[in-house]
Amino acid sequence: MQPNYFDPFVLPFTLSMFALLTFLVFKYGSWIYRFGASDRKKVFKGFFSRNSWLAMKEIFMEGLLHRKIFKTNRRLGYMHMSLAFGWFLLIVVGAIEAHTFAKGSSPFYFPIFFRFFVPGTHESFFSDGFTQLMDLLLLFVLSGLFLAVLKRFKSVWVGQTKTSRKKPIDRVVLTSLWLIFPLRLLAESFTSGIHHSGGFLTGSLGTFFGVFLPINQLAYPAWWAYSLALGFFFIGLPFTRYMHIPTEMVLIFFRNWGIKLGVDNPVLMEVEINSCPKCGICIDTCQLSSMAGIHNTQSVYFIQKLRYHEDYNQVAESCLMCGRCEAVCPVAIDLNSIRLMHRADVSATREENFGFIPVQTRTADVIYFAGCMTHLTPTIKNSMVKILNASGDKYWFFDKEQGACCGRPLKLAGQLEAARELVERNRQMMMESGARMLVASCPICYKTFAEDYHLGMEVLHHSQYLERLMANKQISVEKLEVSAVYHDPCELGRGSGIYESPRAVVQNVAKLKSSVYQKENALCCGGSIAHLTLPLEKKKQIARETLRLLTVEHPQVIATGCPLCKKSFTGESGTKIMDIAELVAKALVAKPVREAAKQQKEPVYL
Repeated sequence: MQPNYFDPFVLPFTLSMFALLTFLVFKYGSWIYRFGASDRKKVFKGFFSRNSWLAMKEIFMEGLLHRKIFKTNRRLGYMHMSLAFGWFLLIVVGAIEAHTFAKGSSPFYFPIFFRFFVPGTHESFFSDGFTQLMDLLLLFVLSGLFLAVLKRFKSVWVGQTKTSRKKPIDRVVLTSLWLIFPLRLLAESFTSGIHHSGGFLTGSLGTFFGVFLPINQLAYPAWWAYSLALGFFFIGLPFTRYMHIPTEMVLIFFRNWGIKLGVDNPVLMEVEINSCPKCGICIDTCQLSSMAGIHNTQSVYFIQKLRYHEDYNQVAESCLMCGRCEAVCPVAIDLNSIRLMHRADVSATREENFGFIPVQTRTADVIYFAGCMTHLTPTIKNSMVKILNASGDKYWFFDKEQGACCGRPLKLAGQLEAARELVERNRQMMMESGARMLVASCPICYKTFAEDYHLGMEVLHHSQYLERLMANKQISVEKLEVSAVYHDPCELGRGSGIYESPRAVVQNVAKLKSSVYQKENALCCGGSIAHLTLPLEKKKQIARETLRLLTVEHPQVIATGCPLCKKSFTGESGTKIMDIAELVAKALVAKPVREAAKQQKEPVYL
């Protein structure tokens, strides 16, 4: 005879689950529908491709195990992993157990409430093993829940100085989430106490509670409470931060199928916004918070305003855009791109006339672009001219006199159309030069040339160019008797992934010292042109604190690869600040001018 696997208390869970699944199908379906034709094609093509397997692997590693959080904070990583992976295992192992021991067919909710419908002791070692394992998994989840509660009241106990502020609806749904597992523990323990069953956790607690509580009367209400907590969480999920739980998986699939964020694809931005868990990890890493005492403009609050359609104008502009938050974001949300796109929305479009920039073309093998900030730090520019002259390369100093901006400041200000116009004007002149290579001293310019110009020529930052000149023996240097720590500029390091070339250059001319704050963990100088409203004193405050942390090992020189960083640091520390080009120019060993240079009227300086 088929057992009756139904009781009214399952309805809150069942109905809310159907409601949630219906909402998600329509929501995700609408996103795919709103994709452009090429992106929709990628979705359907990618679904049956190897990339789907790669996406599932990433979901397992980042969505369940939270590997990225573990790398930066083990306690926080364990908290997230025990809740996510633990709940996942409870579902999977519970489903296997339920369908192994169910008599006849069973409804989909049966594994969730298995102990209610099959409360007695199993008669085999195999079945008892399932009971013990499920208790262990429940304890695993509860340990993470304990840390989550601690984090809410004292975040420093889990290694976070600051944690994000919650909306009232988030707090309500969070409470229901917190109640799910303790209520499950109580329901299973009361039932185990009544039937003298259960594992090491539920069985022991059932016996304990049975001594002083009327567990016969409490068991059924506990199952109702458990189902209601699940139901309330699922109903509230789409309207709160917890929408990230299913959406993060969708985002990972989209990325692996080749769908990219861009001005022409705002739909993926909506997916990313809904994938933000509001975990607050970006708050501690933000130097505006840790060094300047500004605690309301971090990426988590910017995304939150976008999520709830609040006024985001001020927050969109209040960011260094150094990329530190992106580097630690467990979901890898493209935070800087989202800010840029919304700056374009709030920025008033202005007519720009670039007719003052003369159209000029030179024939050269190498184009050298100093950039605005390099012109404001002329020792870097002069050092590069000295090195270029020594290299023998036939080069064109593109912005020597008639200064031309790369267009990045306009882009950061949200003036995308004006930036595109300037880019096209510069690009045309560069393409007509016949150059094989463009070298930029400013990382901001370098990133812009590499990503936006599509020049069809090699684009190098001057650190890469200097490394190549040394490797090709186009220049000779001697090692200076100085120690130096290298500061990774945001746009060059996290923004462009160039970490080794500058270090190789510094190591050739000085004794290189390491720092805790290097590579992906490098600190911003504070002088970022991306923050449109940060007062000068706050910028100096960030610069001073960054310098303090960089000089722990007492280097004689702080070397950097960015004129803006040098300008921001200069005057804020007793340690000498030098660009790597200045170090190389100082270490340069004079040698005869190359024959190719002799053949030119003005040898290599155009």
